Amino acid sequence: MSPSEDSERLRSHISQWRDNNVGAGQRRPDYKTPSQIPVKEVYTPEDLPDSDYLRDVGLPGEYPYLRGVHPTGYRARLWTMRMFAGFGLAEETNERFKVLLGNGETGLSVAFDMPTLYGYDTDDPRAAGEFGTCGVAISTMADMETLFDGISLEDVTTSMTINSPAAIIWAMFIAVAEKQGADLSKVGGTLQNDILKEYIAQNEYIFPPEPSMRLVVDTVEFATRHMPRWNPISISGYHIREAGSNAVQELAFTLADGFEYVRQCVARGLAIDDFVPRLSFFFNVHNNFFEEIAKFRAARRIWAREMTETFKVQNPRSAWLRFHAQTSGATLTAQQPDNNVARVSMQALAAVLGGCQSLHTNGKDEAWALPSEDAALLALRTQQIIAHETGVTDTVDPLGGSYFVESLTNQLEAAAYDYFRRIDDMGGVMAALESGFLQREIADASYIYQMEEDRKERITVGVNEHCTDDALEIPLQRVDREGERRQVDRLNEIRRTRDNRDVAEKLRALERAAKGSDNLMPPLLEAVKAYASVGEMMDVFRGVFGEYQPSWGF
Repeated sequence: MSPSEDSERLRSHISQWRDNNVGAGQRRPDYKTPSQIPVKEVYTPEDLPDSDYLRDVGLPGEYPYLRGVHPTGYRARLWTMRMFAGFGLAEETNERFKVLLGNGETGLSVAFDMPTLYGYDTDDPRAAGEFGTCGVAISTMADMETLFDGISLEDVTTSMTINSPAAIIWAMFIAVAEKQGADLSKVGGTLQNDILKEYIAQNEYIFPPEPSMRLVVDTVEFATRHMPRWNPISISGYHIREAGSNAVQELAFTLADGFEYVRQCVARGLAIDDFVPRLSFFFNVHNNFFEEIAKFRAARRIWAREMTETFKVQNPRSAWLRFHAQTSGATLTAQQPDNNVARVSMQALAAVLGGCQSLHTNGKDEAWALPSEDAALLALRTQQIIAHETGVTDTVDPLGGSYFVESLTNQLEAAAYDYFRRIDDMGGVMAALESGFLQREIADASYIYQMEEDRKERITVGVNEHCTDDALEIPLQRVDREGERRQVDRLNEIRRTRDNRDVAEKLRALERAAKGSDNLMPPLLEAVKAYASVGEMMDVFRGVFGEYQPSWGF
């Protein structure tokens, strides 16, 4: 039988099967993913027309890297298991780090409190009441020294979720590593440092886009020259998704941001194959199991194709999309918080089946507060059970070849390219975010999702179905307000005992550099070593760069 005859026989059989079996008895009149992609009742080879396996799918570790960037997947090495940790004082967070490392965590992930994220010292009037509530307070290098006391920064990788003040916080980290005697060429980790997604989604921007982008490129340039194991940007879809986007928008906007960072660094004069291999990505893992897996696979193929065909990279590693994943905080419910254990488990499994290089699992209590020690440990154990008890790490990309997964991957990719064209037509990412287009798209998607929940077209167990009136009793992590007083006392002691004349000189040097065009990392390193505070350095930048006020509105 010829291939065409075989294909016709399959189509005829599928048509007959649908006539005989599909229609009555379905729970809903139609099925679709949260990205509004229709989901058929069954998928067959007919859903992959004109597919060329080697061209479109390939083997793990081979272009287009759809099935993973490493040929042996998790058979050779498991993903890095991280738990987001940070609360109150640096010494309290240091204790949590040591507990997690002692229980098998393989990488640190630092959460900073809101004043630090916005570049304020703890005693700034604008920071009142926010000490330690969503992370650790870092005001000077002394706090950073305490944060990593007894932890060798040459031996454990560290991820830091910081954006507008990222260069300053990273300078403190580097100075502490140097003080430990670490070889910077051996220090590994990741700086989130993705300012574009701040304008698009998270809104923790401070300066206008142009000087903000300059700071990002400065860090990329410094890492490329001095810290070859460091990822200077974690291009983040996570916050785009948490703001309400669907999976297509998360995929498209994140990769579009990545392309823009590449263009900006090339414009600086950096050789593309010198820095692109150290760019990393950070994705959300939402509830729709197969759509999330397909999103990760599509991201790898798009990045590989664009780096190779559009940006003309020569180093194969430049075509690798390496990503960290975090289970979705937005899907956690305050109602029936034990249900979050199941949600996080499924999301973590999707991240692993999607081929993540690093994973953070949320605590079941994070809809209420920062995770307690017990909740954080349970979330870590969830990753360890997936790694060692399920068998999903025994073969590479176990869902590769699934008609449904491959078809969904293709549809997500096509939808992302439609967004790329629309963004390009507007003049690129910077123009699209300045106009408010990206923000409005996210708001529209969020509205659609909420309306589907309100109509019970999407069920959230314990929220719009299967609800109970049981009283909640859940132990929560509480920030000690006495800690704020101790933090302010320590900050004042640093200001009293440091060489303030030297600090003033270093801040003036930083201001001169900011007004010029030199890389800002060297003067930042000098300032942090003199124990200049985060607020003092950020105020220098505020004075030179100004503060950003968006012109768009809904």
